[in-house]
Amino acid sequence: MALDKLKKEETLAMRKRLIGQSCRLFYSDDPVKIVRARGQYLFDEKDQRYLDCISNVHHVGHCHPSVTKAAAAQMDLLNTNSRFLHDNIVLYADRLSATLPERLCVFYFVNSGSEANDLALRLAQQYTQHEDVIVLDHAYHGHLKSLIDISPYKFRKLAGQKEWVHVAPLPDTYRGIYRENHPNPGQAYADTVKDLIEEVHRKGRKISAFFAESLPSVGGQIILPQGYSAKVADYVRSAGGVFVADEVQTGFGRLGSHFWGFQQQGECFCPDIVTMGKPMGNGHPLACVATTVEIAGAFTANGVEYFNTFGGNPVSCAVGLAVLDVIEKEDLTGNATRVGAHLIDLLTKLQTRHQLIGDVRGAGLFVGLELVTDREKKTPATETAALVVKRLKEEDKICVSTDGPWENVLKFKPPMCFSMEDAELAVQCIDRILTDIEASDLKLEKDDI
Repeated sequence: MALDKLKKEETLAMRKRLIGQSCRLFYSDDPVKIVRARGQYLFDEKDQRYLDCISNVHHVGHCHPSVTKAAAAQMDLLNTNSRFLHDNIVLYADRLSATLPERLCVFYFVNSGSEANDLALRLAQQYTQHEDVIVLDHAYHGHLKSLIDISPYKFRKLAGQKEWVHVAPLPDTYRGIYRENHPNPGQAYADTVKDLIEEVHRKGRKISAFFAESLPSVGGQIILPQGYSAKVADYVRSAGGVFVADEVQTGFGRLGSHFWGFQQQGECFCPDIVTMGKPMGNGHPLACVATTVEIAGAFTANGVEYFNTFGGNPVSCAVGLAVLDVIEKEDLTGNATRVGAHLIDLLTKLQTRHQLIGDVRGAGLFVGLELVTDREKKTPATETAALVVKRLKEEDKICVSTDGPWENVLKFKPPMCFSMEDAELAVQCIDRILTDIEASDLKLEKDDI
């Protein structure tokens, strides 16, 4: 029996019986059963349409015809082990290299962002011959064991911090130790990394890598202060380490102004290793590591062959090439710039009307709306954020989710075809819901008097 022919209750019952319960669904209390999608829209089994504000994986839009056509055509022709010689992998690597700084010119293709980050860790440790890694607080880099070890978001709930992992403060200028009123928050936060390196050296240990998302997502849609990455790279390289930029969430033009998130830190800054994933295959399992000739050479020199059976296979690379074509032909980076600016402007205007909105931040179609119960104390409004998400789904058929250490940041990372009208609809609905919540809170206050 085809799963899309099952009733929702039957599908849910089968999932509970057959799928590990740690694999949680969106809206776990009342999941949405999605049976088809197109562009920025999802459709359930009753053909109700949902506006998708969170599927950054489907970068150029769900089921984009150009991407599905390229995948089907290549699948019909050939899909095989990546160790056979084939045009697609080199043509795709060449296209990717044109988007990156010249020194990032060697590519390793894998199947997921987690695989990419695991390989980046191996590359860094092999090249430097050091073990220790510096990561940002609240970071998440993937589900492999090696990445759980460098993801405070996960390891604090599990076995804890390994002795070779060191956690630097999240450069959050809204609620972090250095805020927007600091004269140079980028330098100040970079100096916390410098202090951490010195502490590591005092223990007789050495740094292999500083590992960070170019814009921390799980941390709460954080925009790094200007100058931070370049200064951190100086400190890390002086200590014999390398700078790894995790672009799994932010690459491929999501920020609009730049193709890669790390480019926001200025033309003079270039990481030593870049990892990419999620959006590059538009839902197809495709990911990659880009690095320098020197780092790749050290990895080769260890004498151990590296191969990935399906990483960079002909179908995956055909999909990747099609995604790049769509981004260019449909000017999706330009769309991210225009629509993202409009969304941020609308949310900022909303902030003047709702005390529950503590901060609006973002770049392109990477936007966070932080909700607080008290603006001065910045008390996280976790329950309110969850209620907004629930009501958007139930009342308006809009899919939004939360992030941040307290799950109080509404995040927007929609498909790149997200429109002005979509942004306006989402903000209008949030406005209505916050107005209701604030009116309800005010009534409760009056009743208590």
